[in-house]
Amino acid sequence: MKTLSLKLDDETFETAEAITAELKLARNRYINEAVDLYNRFNQRKLLKNKLAKESKLSSKESMNMLHEFEKFVDEN
Repeated sequence: MKTLSLKLDDETFETAEAITAELKLARNRYINEAVDLYNRFNQRKLLKNKLAKESKLSSKESMNMLHEFEKFVDEN
């Protein structure tokens, strides 16, 4: 496990403190879970963007192939 110094906005800290007290959860555990959740959220967002980009490229290539095929069919 890594040690980290962290500065939080006062409001963010107070909200986290209230939630950890209510959940009876250690602050460290709460922050670890929050960062893990945010990491997974951003990984999904990055993957979504990558897939959208690749889909667009693939779609363009598919259309090019379709036009080439149509030319071939029209010539014969």
